[in-house]
Amino acid sequence: MILSGAILLGLLATWLALAAIEAFRLGVGFRQAFLYVPFKLIHRIGDSRIKTAGKADAPVIYAVWHQSKLDPALMLSLLPEQTLHILDETSSKSMWLEPWRELARTITFNAKHVFVSRRLVRVLKGKGRLAVYLPDDVEPDTKSFRLFRALARIAVQADAKVVPVFVAGGRFLPSSLTPKQRAPRRWFRKLSIVALPPMTIAELIERAGGPSKTTASNALFDRMAEARLAGADVDRSLFQAVRDAAGQFGASIPIVEDVVTGALSYRKLLTGARVLGRRFAATSRPGEAVGVLLPNANGVVLALLGLSSGGRIAAMMNYTAGPASVTAAAKAAAIRTVVSSKAFVEKAGIGDVVEALERDGAKLVWLEDIRSSVGALEKLSAALLWRIPLARQNAEKPAVILFTSGSEGQPKAVVLSSRSLLANVAQAGARITFSPTDRLLNVLPVFHSFGLTGGTVLPLVNGVPLFLYPSPLHYKIIPEIARKFRPTVMFGTDTFLAAYARTAKDGDFSSLRFVVAGAEAVRPDTRRTWRERFGAEIVEGYGLTEAAPVVAVNTASHNRDGTVGRMLPGMRMRIESVEGISEGGRLFLSGPNLMRGYMTADRPGELQPLDGEWLDTGDIISVDREGFVTISGRAKRFAKIAGEMISLGAVEMLVKALWPEGNHAAVSVPDKRRGERIVLVTTADDADAEALRRHGKQAGAAEIMVPDGIVKVKEIPMLGSGKTDYVSARRMAMESLGLGLAA
Repeated sequence: MILSGAILLGLLATWLALAAIEAFRLGVGFRQAFLYVPFKLIHRIGDSRIKTAGKADAPVIYAVWHQSKLDPALMLSLLPEQTLHILDETSSKSMWLEPWRELARTITFNAKHVFVSRRLVRVLKGKGRLAVYLPDDVEPDTKSFRLFRALARIAVQADAKVVPVFVAGGRFLPSSLTPKQRAPRRWFRKLSIVALPPMTIAELIERAGGPSKTTASNALFDRMAEARLAGADVDRSLFQAVRDAAGQFGASIPIVEDVVTGALSYRKLLTGARVLGRRFAATSRPGEAVGVLLPNANGVVLALLGLSSGGRIAAMMNYTAGPASVTAAAKAAAIRTVVSSKAFVEKAGIGDVVEALERDGAKLVWLEDIRSSVGALEKLSAALLWRIPLARQNAEKPAVILFTSGSEGQPKAVVLSSRSLLANVAQAGARITFSPTDRLLNVLPVFHSFGLTGGTVLPLVNGVPLFLYPSPLHYKIIPEIARKFRPTVMFGTDTFLAAYARTAKDGDFSSLRFVVAGAEAVRPDTRRTWRERFGAEIVEGYGLTEAAPVVAVNTASHNRDGTVGRMLPGMRMRIESVEGISEGGRLFLSGPNLMRGYMTADRPGELQPLDGEWLDTGDIISVDREGFVTISGRAKRFAKIAGEMISLGAVEMLVKALWPEGNHAAVSVPDKRRGERIVLVTTADDADAEALRRHGKQAGAAEIMVPDGIVKVKEIPMLGSGKTDYVSARRMAMESLGLGLAA
């Protein structure tokens, strides 16, 4: 009895001592710290950033993402005691929360009155503090978004600063408010509390470019998304991120599947990656770029994670680009070793690419040879140590090299770190909801940034089962795959999506929640077809390889046809005016997802970092007052006719409206009288210059915008990424018109 009493007294003394330490460290009251200590110990809470909230000058609003029943207890323990907390009905009546409710003033949330009450404005104007708990939804519906509008209005009326708060990991606790199937529960999960620096709504609007670029409610919503992004763990390598996902979602669940080898669980995937990683390490140096010449299949994921585990850089090679382009890419990235598959090389008919690489001195490592030579001991070792990387991991170091498409010139090697890739995954996750209840079908090649980050890394990190299909060009087979796999999410381009719709049966894509489209503008006909036939929304986005790649995207809550959506959280944009363009300008970007730099053939293997924090995208854009971005085209995709800049992308949209079944490429060619003129390269058999002029006049297009030459072809040249090969299209136009290619 005495011993038990002594133990209890010792525990109480320890508790009191820890409470005193926490009270001093966090600047909170002793009672608050006393009730906070158990949470701190059980969940090993990272709370250094919550000091930002406590130091904020009143009036201030603490806007808390409400993920779990634990959030009010944590905030009552950590926010200043004079804060007025607006609790939901469950929290305001919950018996277990009673000790924490005594720490500060609380009122019950009333959806009809709370955000129109003048009382809240008076509280804030009296140097008050207010804590509001917002539903944890990255895509709030119209009703939920009213809370953001109301909260922004209160903040404006009271001239109050807003501090967004996010408890990272809270949605996976047993007390989570998210359905269990979407967020697997885990006891004693480590938590991290994010609190961003206080800013007024006026400051947020100004930071976004002013009232002409955003609204008060959107500025607040975007700031809340930044808090969610700040809570993401991006300080990991790709290998570590996938390994941690295995621990979170279950090592035995099937996570990746292809048409040949079937499904692999996280455990099997990482076991295989360890085997490959050891073999790759034997033929390369730490930090060296190793070429990956593989299709969308389980093998490419194994190779990617094996190289990450071993501290090598995965250089994803575009095998569709031809021998000259592939060898130029290998030279730029100083690639000495290339991983490939004999069966794939034979089936894809790219033996000439392999021969060219070998002539240039590259060593080919064949997956079949590795598979046949792996012994029992090696397999056992990998099975036991699958969680442990082969080399020291560093999120900042180069992890992946992708090559620009070369649609308008020589390809360049774009060097991305694990941090850049994972930041982009987190940015997308702060805009679009992904969970283990989803299933993702990726037909976009992994050598393309969209196919790598969105189509491969994102599902692996978020516990989303992934099906990899090797070619987006199999228009008849892909609908059949979709009918069997039943994906809820799919990525594609307008060209591919339109082709799938033509061959698909009505039920083939009926399981889809949405389709994310990029690389080219989505035609209204394509959008309407997918909406009416399959019940799937196409959400258009915008990205570039240098940004890993997603920059902007439409979502369920913010969607405007004809635009590429709104900028992702954490990104900043600067628009510079361009001579001859009256609306919008040239886009410059800054953000955590930007590349480490370029490598080029004239400086092989040398990383050439960005000059400053801003990236010149080369794209011409405009932004409306709610932040929706419209792409006018590449700066290089404008024709200067009689001193006026004409978007060739806009010309293509004009033509597509007249001949929607055809594929078209608008190119500029030299003209002695007006500098340049526009020529249409098209697959439309009935394309006629006079019909096009009449259509342009009816559409209200300027006369100089209508192509004055038409070149009919059987097929528009395409790059492996699904983009139009404009270099080849222009060459076809020049040859057809009898113009010299040097012109």
